[in-house]
Amino acid sequence: MSDPTTGPQVADQRSSLLEQLRVDRSEAPAAARPRLWLIATAAAGIVIGVAAWLLLARAPDRAAAATAAEVASAAATVGTVAPSAPSLASGSTLDASGYVVARRQATVSAKITGKVTEVLIEEGMRVEEGAVLARLDDTETKAQLSLAQAQLAAARSQVAEIRAQLEQAERDYARQSELAQRQLVSAQSLDAALAQRDMLRARLGSAGEQIRVAQESVTVAQVQLDNTVVRAPFSGVVVAKTAQPGEMISPVSAGGGFTRTGIGTIVDMDSLEIQVDVNEAFINRVTPRQQADAILNAYPDWRIPAEVIAIIPTADRSKATVKVRLAIKAKDSRIAPDMGVRVAFFDTGSGRPGARPAAAGVLVPVDAVRSSGGAGEVFVYRDGRAGRRAVTLGPSTSGQRQVLSGVSAGERVILSPPAALKDGDPVKLREGS
Repeated sequence: MSDPTTGPQVADQRSSLLEQLRVDRSEAPAAARPRLWLIATAAAGIVIGVAAWLLLARAPDRAAAATAAEVASAAATVGTVAPSAPSLASGSTLDASGYVVARRQATVSAKITGKVTEVLIEEGMRVEEGAVLARLDDTETKAQLSLAQAQLAAARSQVAEIRAQLEQAERDYARQSELAQRQLVSAQSLDAALAQRDMLRARLGSAGEQIRVAQESVTVAQVQLDNTVVRAPFSGVVVAKTAQPGEMISPVSAGGGFTRTGIGTIVDMDSLEIQVDVNEAFINRVTPRQQADAILNAYPDWRIPAEVIAIIPTADRSKATVKVRLAIKAKDSRIAPDMGVRVAFFDTGSGRPGARPAAAGVLVPVDAVRSSGGAGEVFVYRDGRAGRRAVTLGPSTSGQRQVLSGVSAGERVILSPPAALKDGDPVKLREGS
């Protein structure tokens, strides 16, 4: 049997232990509130810091876009605008390549051998027909001219003397004739007077011939003196200068490498034309006066109208080609002899598809346009801000893009606008814009 006195004591001990293990939940909410406020405050600080960091990170980019802005004025279109250079084969019946050549070109030299004393030309200089290019030493030729002039003066003085003697002989013969009729002088005296008169007449004729010879000598000496001055045979541009003062020059090759054969080379730029080699298998596609477009290798975006002048009636056996001459219908200082060129020949009735009348609009630099197909946009600078304009685009030519609508002549467009640039953004011009 159990001890009755022990049961209540054990129960009391268990109750005491359970009370110690019990958690007092009435104080928990009050203790948790400060920790929740701390967590919320920390999260808000993090959000504010991230936002500030993003704003600071974007600020330099926006400032850089503004300071890098550069503008150019839109220009009104003039004449015709050619489309950007497509393939030469587009719309053409035949393509060929060749060179620009000058039909009138000359290496100018002196007519005589002599030492150069003065050269008056430089490469690139334009000269007119008859302009002085150089001078040679004229000491000897001037001396020869002086001698010929002195001989002419002496011949003329002899003529004056002979003419005076002849006048006296004419009077003597007249007197002798009158006396002979009166039989006061002999026939011998009359004959002597007649012979004297006839001799002086012959001497006067001979002196006249001597004067003519002396005049010719003066002319020859003057020509020799003129030959010491080298003149331009026609108007053109100097493309080469081949002599210097102090050098010997000769119209023919002489003296080995010590004698020049020319002063310089002149090209008549108005005589420039194009010569191309056409494969003989396709020469039947080329006809006189056929229209063509030429593109210089130096200016691939520039289409030059041309026309067939003639087909040279001979073939090159080694290349199996026939040479064709074409006239350049647009004169320009950029076209120079020996430039490489490509030519596209068109059908006689189809016309040239290259150029068309310019539509109303302006020209702006290509790098000012953001384009997609025929539409695009540009940014116009006004009062320190960028204004976005939707534009209708035309063809490109020589680094310019035609804008048919959206921009007026004289407005300033922003070059190479940054991708982040928006309508109304502040813009700071770069120095020199």
